[in-house]
Parts: sequence; structure tokens; C-alpha cells
Amino acid sequence: METKPPLPPFTLETAKVKVRAAENAWNNRDPEKVSMAYSKDSFWRNRAEIFQGREAIRAFLQRKWEKELDYRLVKELWAFGDSRIAVRFQYEWHDDAGQWYRAYGNENWEFDEAGLMRRREASINDRPIKTEERRFHWPLGPRPEDHPGLIDSPE
Repeated sequence: METKPPLPPFTLETAKVKVRAAENAWNNRDPEKVSMAYSKDSFWRNRAEIFQGREAIRAFLQRKWEKELDYRLVKELWAFGDSRIAVRFQYEWHDDAGQWYRAYGNENWEFDEAGLMRRREASINDRPIKTEERRFHWPLGPRPEDHPGLIDSPE
């Protein structure tokens, strides 16, 4: 049986670990690796898209990161329960014309007993920003441990 620790039921500490692991994975922008954190039949709602299954997740992530260039993400734990976690997040990206955006969102996650996410529902809004308004400047890949999270953010 494939597992993705930490496993539910979550504590404050294990929920924080799960959120940071998700953030790090998404910042690496590898659709294959990211998709392995989700159950084979995982249900997703992302903005206006609704789909199910790892193959659909991989295809979605591939399209996403082909469009959202130089993507950098920060996620923070908002709330948690036995098998559920809620996060808020922001990410920055630019399009192929060089216009930067900051996306603001919330996600609700539900996990199976193996720690795989079986449900993800995301609400996201994008706001165009100027290059000088960017806040996420680390090299591509996971956010450095000393980079501030969203609590330190004015928005």
C-alpha cells in the first residue's frame, strides 16, 4: 500500500509538516512527482475546473506550469481536523509576455488513511502586479526556511 506520511489523524505539528511538504513539492513544479501525493481517484475542483484521478491531475499541472512561468508558492495552515486540512496561499508567476501576477487562494484538503489526498477544492484569484511588487524572490525550487510566510505579509 502506498503511503504519504504524515498520516491522519493530524496534530498541529503533523498538519504543518503536510502543508510545507505540499508547498515544497509544488515549488519544484514536477507534475509526475506532485501527482503522487494524491489518491488514484482524487477529486479536484480548481477554480472553474472539476476533474478526477491522477492522470487528470498530471495533465492539469503540466498545463498550469507551462502557462504560469517562474512560479513561486507560499502555503500556510489555516485549520485542521482528523483527516482534513485547510490552507491559505499566495503564489507569484508571470505569463509569456512578462506580466507578473499574484494569486491568492484557499484550499480544503481531505486525506485517506494512507495520507494521500483524496479531495482538493481550491478557490483562487489572480491580481496583476508590477515586477517591483514581487515578494517571492528565492531561486526556483522550495522556499528557503528563513523566507517569511504569509503571516508576515501585509495582504
